[in-house]
Amino acid sequence: MKGFILMERIRVGIILGGLSSEKEVSLNSGRNVFDNLDRERYEPVPVFMNSDGALWIIPWQLVSQNTTADIADRLEREAGRVAYEDLGREIDFAFIALHGKYGDDGCIQGLLEMLRIPYTGSGVLASALGMDKFMQQKLLEASGIAVPRSLVVTECEWRQHPGAVRDRIAARFSLPFVTKPTREGSSVGVTIVGDPALLDDALEKALAWDTSALVEEYLDGTEFSCIILERHGVPEVLGVTEIHPQDIFYTYDDKYMPGRCRKFTPPRTIPGDAVEEIRREVVRAYRALGFRSYGRIDGFVLSDGRVLVTDPNSSSGMAPSSFFFEQAAEAGMLPSMIAGELIEGAIAIHKSKKGPL
Repeated sequence: MKGFILMERIRVGIILGGLSSEKEVSLNSGRNVFDNLDRERYEPVPVFMNSDGALWIIPWQLVSQNTTADIADRLEREAGRVAYEDLGREIDFAFIALHGKYGDDGCIQGLLEMLRIPYTGSGVLASALGMDKFMQQKLLEASGIAVPRSLVVTECEWRQHPGAVRDRIAARFSLPFVTKPTREGSSVGVTIVGDPALLDDALEKALAWDTSALVEEYLDGTEFSCIILERHGVPEVLGVTEIHPQDIFYTYDDKYMPGRCRKFTPPRTIPGDAVEEIRREVVRAYRALGFRSYGRIDGFVLSDGRVLVTDPNSSSGMAPSSFFFEQAAEAGMLPSMIAGELIEGAIAIHKSKKGPL
């Protein structure tokens, strides 16, 4: 037809699976992104990272598998291995649906920078900060943003001087307090310590996942989560979700098993003035950590009214029931709309960068 220009679709590599404790969460996220990409604008290319870190381009039949192990069993027969250096021949853009180590922490971001492939989310440094709970707290605190009291216990000092570690924790925290791996997600390795006799096991549980553990004050209040979406260089709060888990804290099962947790968007019990403060503080945290494209900032409104930022994330789960899609729905955005906005926004960010993001 005269005057009609056929737009070539962008090949969007949806990177899912991975090496972390959150690889099943990643599969669910990647599957939802795959299902909701606008096929008129984008050509989805599922890229599965196996437990060895190898990349495979998989057919849509494998995307629908129940677990990453189910996919891995069929890779040799039904998928195509792609070397890192050849990934740019297969995709134009990377939608990172990886979670946890090697996905949220700057590793895959660094690889994509070297390959000159634009991607969703923050750059190398900001992604690393978004994964390291202790370092992010120090930076936020230096920016005047309220965070929980905490200290770090390295595996080395715990093995060599356990008595001194116990004394240091007892001097700083009253019961209960929280122990967690310094660099993990989805509440993996988290313990609420309400009895001193449980401390050793709690630290061992955390150190099973990392070389250091974070000990943190227990927060009495209401948990919240906010998605930040960057539009034309300006971070905007997509929504505020109030969280009421079944357990004493927001566990892995609460996050991912249906019916385990109640979430309210907009909040039901958090006062309006606190909601406005949340909106201000999460944007400040986003900027302080150098996040780009989008992020998820979690925190607490304490019983005394204070707002604390507890867990800034440079990415977010992308499952249908995730905070991202729940808040997008409240804002009147369909899943295909939010996925498209993430891609187009990230492409614009990468076009304007000078060196790595």
